[in-house]
Amino acid sequence: MTKLIIDGKEIEVPAEYTLLQACEAAGAEIPRFCYHERLSIAGNCRMCLVEVKGGPKPVASCAWGVRDCRPGPNGEPPQISTRSPMVKKAREGVMEFLLINHPLDCPICDQGGECDLQDQAMGYGVDTSRFAENKRAVEDKYLGALVKTSMNRCIQCTRCVRFSAEICGAPEMGATGRGEDMEITTYLESALTSELQGNLVDICPVGALTSKPYAFAARPWELGKTQSIDVMDAVGSAIRVDTRGREVMRILPRVNEAVNEEWISDKTRHIVDGLRTQRLDRPYIRQNGALRPASWREAFAAITAKVQQADGKRIGAIAGDLAAVEELFALKDLLSKLGSVNMAVQGGDAFSPARGRASYIFNPTIAGIEQADALLIVGSNPRKEAAILNARIRKRWRTGQLRIGVIGEKADLTYEYDYLGAGGESLADLAAGMNNFRDVLKNASNPIVLVGAAAMSRPDGAAILAAAAKLAIDIGGLKDGWNGFAVLHDAASRVGALDLGFAPGKGGLNAARMTAPGGLDVLFSLGADEIKAPDGVFLVYIGTHGDAGAHRADVILPGAAYTEKTGVYVNTEGRVQMANRAGFPPGEAREDWAIIRALSEVLGKTLGYDSLPALRQAMFRTVPHLMRIDQIEAGDSRAIRDLAGSGGSIEKSPFKAAIDDYYLTNPIARASAVMAECSRLASGRMLTAAE
Repeated sequence: MTKLIIDGKEIEVPAEYTLLQACEAAGAEIPRFCYHERLSIAGNCRMCLVEVKGGPKPVASCAWGVRDCRPGPNGEPPQISTRSPMVKKAREGVMEFLLINHPLDCPICDQGGECDLQDQAMGYGVDTSRFAENKRAVEDKYLGALVKTSMNRCIQCTRCVRFSAEICGAPEMGATGRGEDMEITTYLESALTSELQGNLVDICPVGALTSKPYAFAARPWELGKTQSIDVMDAVGSAIRVDTRGREVMRILPRVNEAVNEEWISDKTRHIVDGLRTQRLDRPYIRQNGALRPASWREAFAAITAKVQQADGKRIGAIAGDLAAVEELFALKDLLSKLGSVNMAVQGGDAFSPARGRASYIFNPTIAGIEQADALLIVGSNPRKEAAILNARIRKRWRTGQLRIGVIGEKADLTYEYDYLGAGGESLADLAAGMNNFRDVLKNASNPIVLVGAAAMSRPDGAAILAAAAKLAIDIGGLKDGWNGFAVLHDAASRVGALDLGFAPGKGGLNAARMTAPGGLDVLFSLGADEIKAPDGVFLVYIGTHGDAGAHRADVILPGAAYTEKTGVYVNTEGRVQMANRAGFPPGEAREDWAIIRALSEVLGKTLGYDSLPALRQAMFRTVPHLMRIDQIEAGDSRAIRDLAGSGGSIEKSPFKAAIDDYYLTNPIARASAVMAECSRLASGRMLTAAE
């Protein structure tokens, strides 16, 4: 620790701190534009100037290390001033320079009201300028479907350049020219390709980069703000949903160091238009081969007629990717009363909840990736399945302390890796010691064996999980203080469903068997749009959009999207999270658990709760850890040893990518025009700047 005197206050800080960090630790406010705590130091803007006693001129505190400060003539600690006349004059001068070429178009700027330049000009600038010459003009650049440019405002802080290269791993942005001719652009003005590019809008301090889909839609002071979590993948990123009236206007990230730091993926941020497009707002029933609008009473009557004719053993339910724990619990309860144990969650056939949650969660935790020194990725493309988690892997890889091996698709994961093979045979070879990467894993202090969706979704998924679990044990990945067996799910609902035991009971059918011809008479689909129900099955679809599930359904019951209900979700690491309601569902649509509760009464199988608090009390009695919000109930490693002993035969075929199109993975995303444009650009049919 090093002693400093900052504004007359003595403080001790680590020697590796910069002066800016030391000043903030002492409670001083330091303005900045180019500095960002998650990016490398550039020292471009000079707004963070402070005075070091004995120095002839102010210094840039972001680029000046604490260990570089000299003690006083008698050995006293270095003295720093953040409010001296020298500092005040220097900051006013810097601000005047920054505003020389700025267009001063705050009334029509999308950043107005939440602009760093605007705020700091008020706090540290002066009310006049001595500059009378013409301002420079810079052509706007084409960056794709998500980021809109107004490059006249750019102050060349290079945050966007550093973010693209360091966090995204896609160094597509850079600077051309020098001095007054310097411009920030992409190579040949092509569209950005990163799944994290929307964060450029958040880190740009001056409104040069703004959100293209949100352009001129609303001002920040008009919006209601609701803290929630994201369900586009299984990471559970912390988000803020901004609404005006009933309409969701935008989604922004919240800081959560344990999960998403302060970033969110583009799909999380820009599916907003999909929340209001192609929505189901009233019940429908199929009559003479075509769907027609109906009342709730008619819809329930049609379901009742079919259920009463069916044997309970020929009734089943499959949950989709976006279902909250409450509706899963209610649906499981209803099926139990109907005498059925046929229930499953999409993509969950490889798991057995009875073994324990350590067999199906990301045991090292997302933040734990930063302690790993070896990582084996089996049948997963983290960049598509969990873009935020992939950024965390890249963050650790950039330290030079993480060695990565991949079995499966040979994809661009934004970091270097050893390619070990394409399928299950390569995993068997690695386990048998026929690949040198096994030694890398065995010699690592904190190794991780990560199993992803491409492995889990195959018919031999259970056998692959068992082989990966056995490998994790053999390399010493399970020990006191470290559990290196990690399952990366790609659906927000799956871990919560497995925690509840929403899986086939004794003698029950899994999703594959329920969707086979002749398997069931009645199937309840809770937003399960990726499954294909066979002909002859009476399909009851509870969902939000007119997607594949609704087109096949015999009865449609309109539900609520994740921004329109309060619900518990469990992310891939087993963290219990709460999504909060930011608006209300359209038309006659209702929350999913309420639909199931109302249906149970009509069926004569009334569930024992008629309010959300009562439902949750029953749920918490059954699964107590679900009441501990933002906490992880650690799994017992014995579950992994049990899984490893289950064995099974692994096919030799290569792993196929689980996600064909990152931007179109669920009904909300498929209803979004913005996501459709992103998908088109990603497929290679890119617009040129001229177009």
